[in-house]
Amino acid sequence: MTAQHQLVLAFETSCDETAAALVADGTMVRSSVVATQTARHAPFGGVVPEVASRAHVELLDEVLVQALGEAGATLADVDVFAAAHGPGLSGALLVGVSAAKALALALERPYVGVHHHEAHMCAARLEAPDLAPPFVTLVVSGGHTLIAHTTAPGRHEVLGQTVDDAAGEAFDKVARLLGLGYPGGPAIDELAGRVAADAVRFTPPMLDDGLDFSFSGLKTAVLRHHREHPDRPVADVAAGFQRAVVQVLVTKLMRAAAATGAPTVVIGGGVAANSALRAAVVEAADAAGLRAVVPSRALCTDNAAMVAVAAHERLALDGPTPLDDGVYPNLPLSTLNP
Repeated sequence: MTAQHQLVLAFETSCDETAAALVADGTMVRSSVVATQTARHAPFGGVVPEVASRAHVELLDEVLVQALGEAGATLADVDVFAAAHGPGLSGALLVGVSAAKALALALERPYVGVHHHEAHMCAARLEAPDLAPPFVTLVVSGGHTLIAHTTAPGRHEVLGQTVDDAAGEAFDKVARLLGLGYPGGPAIDELAGRVAADAVRFTPPMLDDGLDFSFSGLKTAVLRHHREHPDRPVADVAAGFQRAVVQVLVTKLMRAAAATGAPTVVIGGGVAANSALRAAVVEAADAAGLRAVVPSRALCTDNAAMVAVAAHERLALDGPTPLDDGVYPNLPLSTLNP
């Protein structure tokens, strides 16, 4: 096996998606299987860590067997086993990491622990294999919102991040107070798409303040407006909220590109599946003469193919991860830099 000729089997269990994938040579997806837990968490209005962990244990064998079948492979064909080892829910992370390490030990293959954020950043390369540093990436999901500048393979500088709620968390909370259920992102996106005019306007938070984000104040503003104007159509409120979030995300992504001189902007994470955000990033990049890499929606949400791509790169850069390595619920992206 060389770094150029390897089959990686990866698991992704950092939150509420149980996923397995096989990727060849860091570019070719042989299979990618995701078992969603949405229905299990919907009654609670959000992800329950214990429920997520138990579901991963229940579903992991199923997604593994399906991924191997779709790839036409056996465990003996796998060169590297990988899993996201942080950040995320500790119990959930343990399921995928334990499985990957057990298989690596039993089959005497390398194991690679992968940073969940770096995996989202690597997902874009599955559809844009020529993507190379330097570029800036907006990673925006239910648990994380950050902008990173990738200056070399595997080297990332965090330029800004949320100081409170992540954007996806704000979507879920606003959807809940508007009575839209869980998950909130798709519901708000669908409703907002029906609204043509700016009937409700909210101030984009921290728009002119550096590259950090804050969404808790915007959530409070939506709550106050909804209480003061109970007859206002929910779609108008949802559209106003989404418009403010998208404006601040895109403004700061483009500000980061200008500050670093990066010729390419990339987005990743579950919120990157939002139709308004995707369109706004492409439009802003075109206006600035930059390349925008916007992965397909399936690659934006949590999946194991992105973990396999990151593992392929990390193995070449750093070698295997020791089998006594653990999980890291609060793992900073900066730990990847030498």
